[in-house]
Amino acid sequence: MNQSDFIRWEEGGQTCSAIWHSENGIVPHKKVVTADDTLTADDAYHLACESTAIIWRGDFQDARQLLQALVRRIDKPSKKSKRAGKRVDKSVEATPKKTAKDIFNQHRLAQSQRARILGMLLIQCNPDHTISLRRAPYFSQACREAYGAVTQSYVVSLRELLGVVSAYEWRKNGLPILADENGEPVFVHPDYGVFSPVRGECIELVCNAPLPEALDADSMAFDVGVGTGVLSIILAMRGIQKIIATDQDDRALACAKENIALLNLGLQIEIVKVNLFPAGKASLIVCNPPWVPARPSSTLEHAVYDPESYMLKGFLAGLKDHLSPKCEAWLILSDLAEHLELRTRQELLSWIEAAGLIVLGRIDTKPKHPKLGDETKLLYFARAAETTSLWRLSIK
Repeated sequence: MNQSDFIRWEEGGQTCSAIWHSENGIVPHKKVVTADDTLTADDAYHLACESTAIIWRGDFQDARQLLQALVRRIDKPSKKSKRAGKRVDKSVEATPKKTAKDIFNQHRLAQSQRARILGMLLIQCNPDHTISLRRAPYFSQACREAYGAVTQSYVVSLRELLGVVSAYEWRKNGLPILADENGEPVFVHPDYGVFSPVRGECIELVCNAPLPEALDADSMAFDVGVGTGVLSIILAMRGIQKIIATDQDDRALACAKENIALLNLGLQIEIVKVNLFPAGKASLIVCNPPWVPARPSSTLEHAVYDPESYMLKGFLAGLKDHLSPKCEAWLILSDLAEHLELRTRQELLSWIEAAGLIVLGRIDTKPKHPKLGDETKLLYFARAAETTSLWRLSIK
């Protein structure tokens, strides 16, 4: 936990302070009030919209209900905004049609505003990670695993706190990724701050793609950007004798090590902290980089958003120095960015060409995630057209 920033507020005629924690990197709020169950949802919404943070002193379960009330007010337009929308509809023909990129930027702005408002409801936690509110659950273990040991009281948004608890439950229960040789499910356990491998089509692609024949002579693979370790685990269970998995994020490295140890795959998989590639060459190099070239707004979003396609370009450019001759690299990539007009297919092919690579083939599949069926979402048009591909690349 970063203990360099403090949040301050007035309470009971005194100036109070506590460590401020925000995974999104939000600076401590300047306008802060305390409130309890007497605060109405409308008043809380108005305070939040005016950038006034609320440290909750009432019943914890009432705070959760208040957060849901804020969600409803954000997601349901007021009568005034509906009337304004009708006026806009009448003049829509005079308004230039929005591009896919415009709609994406609108989506990101709406996400940012939504997160800002919902992040205004705050909870103070004790140094032992307990919460001194009525009906407060025991979140200490979840917070300890996410934030580590602390020596002072800290303040965190209720929304982030509930995310910590949700991640803790994911970690306890695990996520099934495939079945072993006996038909028993194999689980990975995502840690807080490490992207959960919920996109099953990526796992299926790596499970089913034909392994390169070169692995028969040199059974060595690299997994660039290990995350939870899921792709390394699949490669190991497919019989590859040695996998070196890399990442720069300490949480991801710790998470991958734990998942690999739980499955007794430590002799096959080595974890290395490095940017992109480890030293040496491999017969197979696998990478599932962030798919969308945009700036992340939180730690977790680094798994989805890659500014200016930095990781994607770096992976392609470095393959010629780390891929053994006549061997393969697997790039697992969605074309969502293409449908959002953030990257073209020609740009991707030009980067592959410039890196001295050729495309041996491509295996395509359609995503199956829940957002595909929600036609009310701004990005439905892009998600409905999305294809996820495993690109088989080699050196010219």
